[in-house]
Amino acid sequence: MSAAIDDPAARAQVALQRQAVAFSPASVGNVGVGFDILGHPLAGVGDTVGVRRIAAPEVRVAAIRGAPFPLPTEAARNTAGAALIAMREALALPFGFEVEIDKGIALGSGMGGSAASCVAALVAANALLEVPLSRQALYPFALAGEAVASGGRHGDNLGPMLLGGLVLATADRLVPIPVPGAWHSLLVHPDAVLETRRAREALQGNYALKEFVAQSANLALVLAGCHAGDPELVRAGLRDVLVEPRRAPLIAGFDAAKAAALEAGAMGASISGAGPSVFAWFESRERARAAAPAVQAAFAGAGFDSQAWVSPIDSPGAHLL
Repeated sequence: MSAAIDDPAARAQVALQRQAVAFSPASVGNVGVGFDILGHPLAGVGDTVGVRRIAAPEVRVAAIRGAPFPLPTEAARNTAGAALIAMREALALPFGFEVEIDKGIALGSGMGGSAASCVAALVAANALLEVPLSRQALYPFALAGEAVASGGRHGDNLGPMLLGGLVLATADRLVPIPVPGAWHSLLVHPDAVLETRRAREALQGNYALKEFVAQSANLALVLAGCHAGDPELVRAGLRDVLVEPRRAPLIAGFDAAKAAALEAGAMGASISGAGPSVFAWFESRERARAAAPAVQAAFAGAGFDSQAWVSPIDSPGAHLL
């Protein structure tokens, strides 16, 4: 992987070449207590997207590689394509983009695969503009792309991919949340697929007011704990009482996997994104790595092989290659 291109001269050279390549990491969406609004990157795995500036005023998806089954190449139905269409229209660009996508994130994994493609496409295309936009300014275009895959405009995956680190993503802004550098996340992905739309259907129904109060209190504790660097506040709050109880039955082995993480000293554990992946927060990289075999063993007991990643919660976001 090449280093990120951050200086103006290098960006100008990219623009002259009329093409750029960007990488976006996977992410942990929701972080349990922040449904649709809180997330952080996951280092070590992600999508790579190449974008070429073309004379025709349109967006084309020329190739998608690495997906286990065909994904839409019609730009308006593709997350990367839809994001670039939104950018072109908002900026009234006289030129278009051609896109090639290399998928590195398993589909239906709860690791933000659809978001990664559109963020990487935007970061690459942004480098081809005469005056590149800020990452915050790319957010509305990313929301348009994510809506194609999930049916909703939510930024819990997009925010951390754009900015890096733990990010609170509202409907119209991204707010970085400070996290101690020593804190790490363990993510274990069982060899199973849970479609985002199906996972969202599980949330239909009535909710009690006390559930919302409890979830709000837990989110506040987690955010306060991150700002203060206080793991005990996070440990008290990182418990999803709203969404997890409704989605957990869709994930074989989830209860055992969560219990294994907590027994290994996690500050908290829950479903990553829509699932079936499970994440857990730890106070150090060593503790996170030590917990991985037990969490994977829990999924093995349910009949699933799995992959595990350990990364700082404050990991970098998308960057040019």
